[in-house]
Amino acid sequence: MIEISSSFISLTLGMVGTVFIAYAALRVHHRVLGEHKIDEKVLKTMRIEQIVGWAGVSMVVAGYAITIFS
Repeated sequence: MIEISSSFISLTLGMVGTVFIAYAALRVHHRVLGEHKIDEKVLKTMRIEQIVGWAGVSMVVAGYAITIFS
């Protein structure tokens, strides 16, 4: 039987929680961008924030993978 340490569970839950929060924020940005009820300057800023947000999610997942598999 595989023994799972409490640090592994803690790290995993922290990573999944971070990704869930980021995903929720990015979905809100996506929804607002689709409505086009705000000016172009704000829309441009939100597009940039989406790119940075997805890059951040990628970094969280990559950091988790490096920690687990090294």
